[in-house]
Amino acid sequence: MPVTQLDSKCALIVIDLQKGAMGFPFVQPIADVIVQTRTLLDAFRDAKQTVVLVNAAGSPQGRNEMPHSDIEFPDDWTDLIPELDAQPDDVRITKYCWGAFMGTDLESKLKSTGVTNIVLAGIATSIGVESTAREAHSLGFNVTLAVDAMTDLSDEAHASSVSRIFPQLGEVGLSQDIVDKLAARSAQP
Repeated sequence: MPVTQLDSKCALIVIDLQKGAMGFPFVQPIADVIVQTRTLLDAFRDAKQTVVLVNAAGSPQGRNEMPHSDIEFPDDWTDLIPELDAQPDDVRITKYCWGAFMGTDLESKLKSTGVTNIVLAGIATSIGVESTAREAHSLGFNVTLAVDAMTDLSDEAHASSVSRIFPQLGEVGLSQDIVDKLAARSAQP
């Protein structure tokens, strides 16, 4: 299903493109994901739309939480990758759950500026991106997913999210389709 439109107030949300995750064995090359994400970032910033950069700094404690006591994370684990070229106007969210809304003020920040549509990119498709898409859908946001600007640790999980889950939550398309819709919308009087 191609992307048919973007709302007048939309936000690009980039999930977990942080230094600590760059060495993971992703199924789609992370360099390609970064290039597509930069294309989206440039377009959203040029169009004066909201950009949200999300990093993961752990997970909530719970009965099902896998213990990580034997893993030592480097000091820069949560740092966003420099290719995102973080700007002072970008919204920064640190999450401790899979999704970017739970336990953060992301919803209130977006709604206070009138954002009704979110565009998602990042990693991992079936974890952080899908969880954020599900939360956004439940909160009433229109959801758009840039599938060439995301990857996963499992080809099967990525394919399932893209083909089975995402079409139930919003519109699925390529980064260039989203950039074109954003440009067309901006060109209208």
